[in-house]
Amino acid sequence: MSGRPLDVLEATLGDSVTVRLKDGATYTGELSGYDQHLNVVLDPASGASAVEDEAAETVESTTIIRGDNVVSITP
Repeated sequence: MSGRPLDVLEATLGDSVTVRLKDGATYTGELSGYDQHLNVVLDPASGASAVEDEAAETVESTTIIRGDNVVSITP
C-alpha cells in the first residue's frame, strides 16, 4: 500500500489498525473515522498501557484518539 497518508487511511476505513501513541500505549480496533489532523476513531478498540504494571487490556465500545498523540497507525 503506498500513497499519501490520508489516502492510505481512506483505503483502510473499516479494517483493523493498530495505533501507537507518544506514551507508548497501543490501541487496536476497526478504523471507523479520521480527519486531516489524524484524529482517529476506533470501534471497538482494545488498548494496552506502555507501563508493565498497567499491562491489563481494556475494551471500549468506541475510542477517539487525538491526532497530537499519534506516533503511527499500522494497517
